Amino acid sequence: MIYKILKKDFAKKKIINSAVFLFIMLSALLMAAGTNMLIELSNSLDYLFEEASAPHFVQYHSGSIDQNEIVQWSAENSLVEKQQIGEMINIEGANTYINSSESEKDTVMDMAFVKQNESFDFLLDLNNQKIELDKGEIAVPIYYMQKRNLSAGDQLIIKNERQELSFTIKNFVRDVQMNPSIISSKRFVVSESDFETLKNNFGELEYLISFQLNNIEQLNNFNNQYSSSNLPQKGPTIDIELLQLLNSLTDGLIAAVVILISILLNLIALLCLRFIIILTIEEDYKDIGVMKAVGIFQSDIKKIYLSKYIIIALTASLSGYLLSLLVNKVFSKNIMLYIGSAPKTFIQSILALISALLIALIVIGFSLIILRRLAKISAVEAMRMGSTVNTISNKSRFSLFKNNIIPTNIFLGIRDVLIRFKLYAILFFVFILSTFIIILPMNFLNTISSSEMVSYMGMVKSDIIMDLRQSDNIQERFKEIQNYLKNDPDVEKSNSYITSKFEIINADGYRENIYLETGDFSVFPIDYIAGSAPLLDNEIALSYLSAEEQSKNVGDTLELIIDEASRTMIVTGIYQDITNGGKTAKADIRPDYETAVWYNININVNKNIKDKVSEYENIFNEVKIYDIGDYFMQTFGTTIDQLRLLMFTAVIIALLVTVLITSLFLKTLIAKDRSQIAIKKSIGISEKDIKIEYLTKSLVILNTAIIIGTIISNTLGQKIVSTALSIIGAPRIEFVINPLEAYILSPLIMITAVTVTALLSIKSIKEFSISDINAE
Repeated sequence: MIYKILKKDFAKKKIINSAVFLFIMLSALLMAAGTNMLIELSNSLDYLFEEASAPHFVQYHSGSIDQNEIVQWSAENSLVEKQQIGEMINIEGANTYINSSESEKDTVMDMAFVKQNESFDFLLDLNNQKIELDKGEIAVPIYYMQKRNLSAGDQLIIKNERQELSFTIKNFVRDVQMNPSIISSKRFVVSESDFETLKNNFGELEYLISFQLNNIEQLNNFNNQYSSSNLPQKGPTIDIELLQLLNSLTDGLIAAVVILISILLNLIALLCLRFIIILTIEEDYKDIGVMKAVGIFQSDIKKIYLSKYIIIALTASLSGYLLSLLVNKVFSKNIMLYIGSAPKTFIQSILALISALLIALIVIGFSLIILRRLAKISAVEAMRMGSTVNTISNKSRFSLFKNNIIPTNIFLGIRDVLIRFKLYAILFFVFILSTFIIILPMNFLNTISSSEMVSYMGMVKSDIIMDLRQSDNIQERFKEIQNYLKNDPDVEKSNSYITSKFEIINADGYRENIYLETGDFSVFPIDYIAGSAPLLDNEIALSYLSAEEQSKNVGDTLELIIDEASRTMIVTGIYQDITNGGKTAKADIRPDYETAVWYNININVNKNIKDKVSEYENIFNEVKIYDIGDYFMQTFGTTIDQLRLLMFTAVIIALLVTVLITSLFLKTLIAKDRSQIAIKKSIGISEKDIKIEYLTKSLVILNTAIIIGTIISNTLGQKIVSTALSIIGAPRIEFVINPLEAYILSPLIMITAVTVTALLSIKSIKEFSISDINAE
């Protein structure tokens, strides 16, 4: 019997049942896709680090080294399991031509040429296998493969005034240290013989002093031991925790946005489901009364309806999961390219399916709760009335005779929304959530694409940035550039900053390393989330994560080691920084040139920025010079492209949901109001006026929802993004909003979609006549 009833119900209510199916399927699809993305990211990253035998600690060093001293120190250190010294040849982009007659002179990336490592930190190909090359062959970082659309067989040329070398691209490099685009260094792999040729004729040599430890939990202890030793330290240090963070950062952000959208869509699906089930009960009100009257138990009636939603929930969730297998390739494309695919355990393989089935369970449980309404239906009342009776109170507040301003048909539409708001609430909340889904990714995309992102990297805002690589004569070159800029009439202002490695006394009383940027921070002020810039030599500003780790607030003191003596510093400010693991500091003190890592000069000019960059590039060799726009496009370009794809996907899904629920709601509302519509037509109200009344209802709900949804996106959405980014050092994101997109184009798209849908959905009004006045 249940089968026959369900078969008849599915045939009779194709539109409603299809809508329920589609909402659940979309929810399951995004939940499965988001879950799969997180699994792929975590699993593939672990696999990549394992196959590459990732280093636990790396010290970059420019200058001469005593290899025997490093080997001896490592052998005597009980924490060290393996140690190796690698060499990198840093070659200017102006000397490098990648499958083009144009050089890479405008790149912000450090181009480092290496040979394959012997013990660990292996450079892998696209199959996560160790790269092996013959003479004349080269493996190029995936970053350039994607940027230049390269393929095997393309050419790469390195040349200077003395020599020219031509290489054939054989493979592409996965590099646990330099994979992500946000890391401004990239390693190219060549054969041993070619490496020696490059070493003798091109670039500057830099060493990678790498370690693997017996116990990864002793990483901080080892870091402090190395820092207190006399081993080479002219350059930055990184550890495996920072490598894992950097490799997962961009894809992790995308995964977080996907999951947030999927959660919002799940909420929309449940709201729509509640609306649809209630309307279904309303439509079947008389039939339910008849079933109760003939003695069918309430539990059996509930079973009929529950069976329907169990079938829909399970088939829709499974369909969503199957569709997610296709969508996964789109969302996980960047992960597959940069990190690769890893073998999955049985549990990992079925987690996406389990997450999709979880949607089905939520739907079934939600249906059970809503179907409790069946207990309130009286058999006699249901057969007598044929539908539920809604008592509308306070009609007098919205009486038609009191309206002297608004056209009657529009007034009646607004009046109906106000006095029957409970009926329209579902549509209202769905429109709010749809607006949120569209606006939030859009604002996030505009923010990460904006030069304002510099505020979250602990960097100052300027037109041009000069970055000097560590070398033996770096201080002389640094002073030479400073003197030139002082006499340059095109320079409005400039200031120099040197980042050195200092030690602080942590909360446990032990020495701990911190990257400290020194300079005058009043010339190019940055934004502080608390306090202000350090101005005196006993003041210091901490990044958000440094302040959290050291449990410091503005006004607290911190012990800083300067020339082996402890100086008490007062914390004057806390700023946001997502670079270097988010743990940095700033102070206007004398830099430590022995441990200096970066030399930067920020410049504002009064002429065309790109022309000035080209001028400086011709004057200053071996100095990275770039404007802030190019820097962000080259470092965040991949992330921006992924976010743009995600934004378009979110817009399409939100519009689809909006159109479907608008159509379903209006068709059901018109069917519910058919007696009232027939009466209006019988007393001479035109079909056009009735349609305007129903269109008004939709647009009043939509416009109000758009306003509220936009406000929520700019406030709560901003807090959600800030909370997510606080783990990497940016707890206070301020959206960069494009008014044209957020306040004009997006609302217009939604208004157009709802208007067209409403006009198509209310066509049936013309079919109503006086015979429908008492129709059920």
